[in-house]
Amino acid sequence: MKGILTNLCFASALGASLMCDNGFAQDDVLVVGREGNRCAEDMACFNRLHPDIPMVAQAEPGQVIIFRTRNAGDSHLDPNSAYQDDRGEPPYVGAVHPLTGPIYINGAKSGDVLGVTILDIDPGEFGFTRVTGNGFVSDQIQGSTGALWHLNRLEATSADIPGIRIPNASFPGIVTVLPGPDQHSVMLAREAALAAQGGDVNLPSVTHAVPRKICGPEGTKAKECLRTGPPREHGGNMDIRYLGVGVTVYLPCYIEGCGLALGDLHFAQGDGEVSGTAIEMDADVMVTTRVIKDGPELTRGPHYEGPASLLDIPSRRFYATTGFPLKDRGEVPPDLDYLGSSKVAELENLSKDISLAARNALLEMIDYLVETRGLTPEQAYIVTSVAVDLRIGQLVDVPNVGVTAILPLDIFD
Repeated sequence: MKGILTNLCFASALGASLMCDNGFAQDDVLVVGREGNRCAEDMACFNRLHPDIPMVAQAEPGQVIIFRTRNAGDSHLDPNSAYQDDRGEPPYVGAVHPLTGPIYINGAKSGDVLGVTILDIDPGEFGFTRVTGNGFVSDQIQGSTGALWHLNRLEATSADIPGIRIPNASFPGIVTVLPGPDQHSVMLAREAALAAQGGDVNLPSVTHAVPRKICGPEGTKAKECLRTGPPREHGGNMDIRYLGVGVTVYLPCYIEGCGLALGDLHFAQGDGEVSGTAIEMDADVMVTTRVIKDGPELTRGPHYEGPASLLDIPSRRFYATTGFPLKDRGEVPPDLDYLGSSKVAELENLSKDISLAARNALLEMIDYLVETRGLTPEQAYIVTSVAVDLRIGQLVDVPNVGVTAILPLDIFD
């Protein structure tokens, strides 16, 4: 950590110890994670979700916790490679996403709400972005193009996409608690039902699953461990870029102690994370917690609040494209293919389809970057994933809801 405790701690009047403005001494700061080279070697790392996953430490509400997190692929980054992984084709899906925790929060009970305030994020030295098979327009732009980013507290630069500087807008892609037994059973069943109908779901897998004793090939719950890819009611992989320093996330507590965990740190991301990755990085994340009794039920998902400055576009000027739910006759958008409807193929205009509108706005922006900035389609795709925001224009002007893709122009030299 590079001096982040100085914003929270001060010398006590008696000079006996260093005190923090939340009432805890610096010695009481809890630091967890990033021991060993891989998640499987780290007692405070896991990449599956199950109520039986054991807590690795406990903390008092208000105590400072530093989560030392791993990048989304649990991979090694160095200046000579955009994305190294000795286990196979990157990103190795079975290893995604390693989380740091879970932490037992004293006094927290099932039915409580856990408030998690992000105090500081200290980025690692390197990050990566990659075009993945689960990108938003992966049927149009494919391959294994990637970019290695050099990071500091101010910006990210990459020799793979020269002439671009991405401002630091760090946030955790994943803030979560452990699901309880009842919630876990519901989530497991509904995802299996969706997969049975052809939906796009990553079902439980033992490959590179951690903890091995519970979720690995010989694990006690090998067929029951949820993947950390999607967000759910407990939080998880929300990938909301506004969850930066100063924000408080409110999570439903399903089990005693809640089981708080963080991971999937992003140095920067556009709304949408359209290539499938942001600027993925290791980072040290400082948080504090609050247990709320008789809080909101949070039945549909977490809430969050924070400074409005996090909603701003970090640029003096921008350029934007728009999209509407229009397509060619005979085309079936990938997101609708599993429904098997013959009606979709024959239509050139879908009604109130926000996903198709966003897809069209994104493809327009990629074309714009290729034509005006001399980027390859793959480079443009990466730029849109880390810097372009997909925002809803309107949802009521039937049949054509509208989405706009916003590009901050100050990222270019």
